[in-house]
Amino acid sequence: MALKLFSRKKPRMSPVGLGAHGPYDPPASDRAAAQYRPAPYEPPHEDPLARMAARQQYAAIVRDEAQWSRHAGSEHVLEQAKQALECQMALVPAGSVAIAQSINTQPGAAEQDHEVEPFLLDIHCVTNARFQNFVDAGGYDALEYWPEEIWPHLIELKDLTGQPGPRFWRHGRHDLRFSNHPVVGVSWYEAQAYALWVGQRLPTETEWQMAGSWHIKSSADVMRRFPWGDAMDANRCNVWASRVRHTVPVDAYPNGAAPNHVLQLVGNVWEWTDSEYVVTDERGGALVGEMPMHVIRGGAFDTYFESQTSTDFRTGQIALARAHNTGFRCAMDLANANWLGAC
Repeated sequence: MALKLFSRKKPRMSPVGLGAHGPYDPPASDRAAAQYRPAPYEPPHEDPLARMAARQQYAAIVRDEAQWSRHAGSEHVLEQAKQALECQMALVPAGSVAIAQSINTQPGAAEQDHEVEPFLLDIHCVTNARFQNFVDAGGYDALEYWPEEIWPHLIELKDLTGQPGPRFWRHGRHDLRFSNHPVVGVSWYEAQAYALWVGQRLPTETEWQMAGSWHIKSSADVMRRFPWGDAMDANRCNVWASRVRHTVPVDAYPNGAAPNHVLQLVGNVWEWTDSEYVVTDERGGALVGEMPMHVIRGGAFDTYFESQTSTDFRTGQIALARAHNTGFRCAMDLANANWLGAC
């Protein structure tokens, strides 16, 4: 459904600043504009199934496999989609996590135990290049991917030039130099819309913590503070102590992966989860903000405190916030993964 209920303003072509951190923020806006290399536009395929494959909507293709059974060339495309998903996602086994209930994170603070069923999680955060497919497909105008209460805000979800897209893009294009970096400057609603569009979903915070802590059901009963172990190592992730000061490609720091090879659960960018941020004060009273908030996890390239990068640290972000250091990755229920074993 095209977005006809609201109209967008014409693009503003005057120089605009880029924010406060990272490769998206050179000292002056004119210098940033000069360095910017817009990603090329790829004309869409005329064939609808080939178009979805080119846009990497693999999970959506497999989900609707029966719909494509009589489509010309569908067997090859379906096999391609299943192989891509097999290589794109990793299994997180069943386990348990303890989620802090209070804003007080000191030892002994209230926690709630949760059992986590096995699920699938993307090995990498969603990149600028992958999110470009959603933008080019008209995702910001497709109301079926957005909650109705957010429709009036869609005209505000613009890039630096007033076009639909992440906050730090220009003219609806990401900077080609950062195609393999995680997309940032996207709200929770944008992350959720993308996940629905590709046929996946956002992970819950319990799932995210399970993926990072690896507290699986076994006699060892081991829980990790970091995906690689119990001690912070700035050589295994991109945090403030790593001295990088901006995002890096999503396949960097392979030595910091979780046991199932999921990368960068700690550092590079905070990650949106599907869970609302619910927390109490020291007296047990619920803390309620003026706007809806969702949980973000993992820390980012500019996270200074080690405690904020551990797998059990939780904080929240306003759902409409489009921060320079927040991205996301997608998940999937194991029951929907009929493609397992195809890679």
